[in-house]
Amino acid sequence: MPELSQLTPDEGSITMFTTEWCGYCTRLKGQLKRDGVPFTEIDLEDSPEHVAFVEHVNGGNRTVPTVVFPDGTAATNPSLAEVRARLAS
Repeated sequence: MPELSQLTPDEGSITMFTTEWCGYCTRLKGQLKRDGVPFTEIDLEDSPEHVAFVEHVNGGNRTVPTVVFPDGTAATNPSLAEVRARLAS
């Protein structure tokens, strides 16, 4: 499992774990792009080495989208408003 420090994004951006078939992921990606929020996307189907990390931060569940913030915290299926608020703090 990759270390959190390897997945923590730079200030002002997020790391988002997704899958191709996830409608919530598609919605959040579109909102982030429209709002100009920089993000790095990691598709779990293309990067299975990250599955254990997502399960770890989600109590054993492989839930997407999972977002990692610059302060090292994570959120599952956050709203655009939550992402903006957490990046601003």
